[in-house]
This record gives sequence, structure tokens and C-alpha cells, in this order.
Amino acid sequence: MRTERELTRLDRVFARLDREPERPAHIDVPRMSRHRVVLFASTLAFYAAIVWAVVITSWLVRLDWQVMFFRPYQQWPEIHAFLDYYVVLGQRGPTAVMIAAWLGWRSWRQHTLRPLLTLGASLLLLNLTVGAAKLSMGRLGPHYATSVGSNEMWLGGDIFPSGHTANAVVTWGILAYLASTPRARRWLSAFSAVVSLGVGLTTVYLGTHWLSDVVLGWAAGLLILLALPWCEPLIARAEDMIFDLRDSWRDRRRGRAPVPVTPVEVPGALSPIGGTAVTAAGDPTGGQEPVVREPVATSRPVRPQGHLAPGPHLSRSERTPVTPLGSRRPPQSDRVTRGTASPRPVTGA
Repeated sequence: MRTERELTRLDRVFARLDREPERPAHIDVPRMSRHRVVLFASTLAFYAAIVWAVVITSWLVRLDWQVMFFRPYQQWPEIHAFLDYYVVLGQRGPTAVMIAAWLGWRSWRQHTLRPLLTLGASLLLLNLTVGAAKLSMGRLGPHYATSVGSNEMWLGGDIFPSGHTANAVVTWGILAYLASTPRARRWLSAFSAVVSLGVGLTTVYLGTHWLSDVVLGWAAGLLILLALPWCEPLIARAEDMIFDLRDSWRDRRRGRAPVPVTPVEVPGALSPIGGTAVTAAGDPTGGQEPVVREPVATSRPVRPQGHLAPGPHLSRSERTPVTPLGSRRPPQSDRVTRGTASPRPVTGA
């Protein structure tokens, strides 16, 4: 007796993925709406406020030192081993490989390069903005602090803002940005927020970052996600360019060069003589100056028409039909032309 195998949870997940349509038309590309612009400006102001609070050695710097002296890794040593592995979710190399593998599958499934190009654009912005901020402010970390209570700025460090935190916000938040449904976007936004929050607090627990580093890293990653709609036209242009290069490469492999097609516009009907434009009323000039257009030259030779063939016109009887093997009529020497009197034989008297 034949029985059907019971589907596992993994089988149901892949069955649902197989029903995903190719080139989904319902996915809307995010645009820079007014709400997003306001949120971007607010986050940028918050970013500047955090930097200014650290530069002037305000209460935020004093809080950094208090958390550092608290030494969370000594207060809760039982979770140290787990958090050593958890912080990997904020490292750029492993997370980029994982997210690129998933987005690569989506690109292949949907026949579009937008997920991978969006990830590349976000990582490029992350390296440029966060890297420039780290090098320009040069803050030292808690393990390398020189004087108690100082902000440790411009001392050759590269700790401010937190790269782990900003990378966690961008790499996991890009999944929510590229989600195809509002429900998936909400769930992925919550997931990325939890992961990035945990990664940031883990760096504070391990003592590798100040608390202000983590807060600025959250703001830096959120700024990149909010600014991605401005990059969408460039992403679309890059996708078209890549597909054009692929098509031309395929044509070269097949041994044929692409022939550019140039449309030819004919503004008016050409007369059969001289190529002069003729209007619907029959006036060659149409009440204006005559416009003479040159006939378009073609590569095929022009053959003379049958009724314009040179030479004398012969009657039907004088023309001999010719087949590929020659004439079909037997040679007759006594045949006369139609219309003339045939000679009668002379009989003897």
C-alpha cells in the first residue's frame, strides 16, 4: 500500500518559496518621502548632538566611564562565552557573506540584480561614512584609555562610532528594506532592531566600546538605511548597464556583432519623380517653398522594369518562348508569319 510522505517544516518552507513569482510586479521601490526626510534630518541632528556631547566632555562621557568601571563582563561572567559568539553578528565579513548569499538567491529567483546592488551600495556607504568618522575623531577605546574622565578624542584611535553596531544595523536592516510585503517588512524590522541592539550592548559588555560609541553606531547605521532611496536611480542604472554588457558579451560569443538600428523618419509622401514632397491637395509645394528630398539609396541594384526595356517591340508571333533547355518549337523552314499570304503550290496544266 502506497502512503504519502508527511511534509516537514523545511519542506513547507521551500514549497512556499517555490510559489514566489518571478520578477514580482507588486514590489515598490522605496522613495524618499516627506516622512523619511523628516526622520533622516532628525537622526542626523541626533548624530551631531552625540558627537558634540562627547567633544565637550559632557555627562555622556562621565556615563561612559561609570559603565566602564562597572565592568559588566565581571558582573555576569556566565554569559561571556555566549556573547563572544553573538558579537559575530556585527562583524562585517561573516554577516556580509550570509546576507549576500540570501540576496543572491533572491536575485537569481527574481531575475534582477537590485538586491545585491542595494547591499553593495549600503556597504559602500557604511565604509565611507563610518570609516571617515572613525579616522577623523580618533577616539581611544576603554582598554586603551589614558586619563580618567577624558573623552579620549584625537589620540589615534578608531573606536567612535562603533563599527560593529553600525554594521549590524545596515546588514540586517537591509533585509527589511528589501522586503516584498508590509508584513515581512515589519517582522524583519523588529528582528534587525533586536539583533543590532544586542550587538551594541554586547560590545559594551565586553569592554571594547564606550556606550556613546554604540549609540552613535546605531544612528550611523540608521542614516544609511534612510538614505538608500536616494541611491535607487543609480542602482537601476547600474543594473541596466550590467545587463547590457552581458547581452553584448553573449553576442560576441555567438559570433555576431550587435547592429544599431537607426529609425528613419519620413515626414511626407515622396512623389514618384524627383523625390519632391506632395501634399494631400496635390500641390507639390503645399503653398510654401518646395522641399526636395533625396531618395534613399539602397544597397540592392535597381533593375529596369519590363515595360521600359530597351529595343524594338516584337509581336507575340515573332517572340520565341525559351525554356532552360532551349526552344520548345521544332525548326520549321516553311513557316511564315501570321498575316501574310502563304504561297500556293503550282500545279501543272
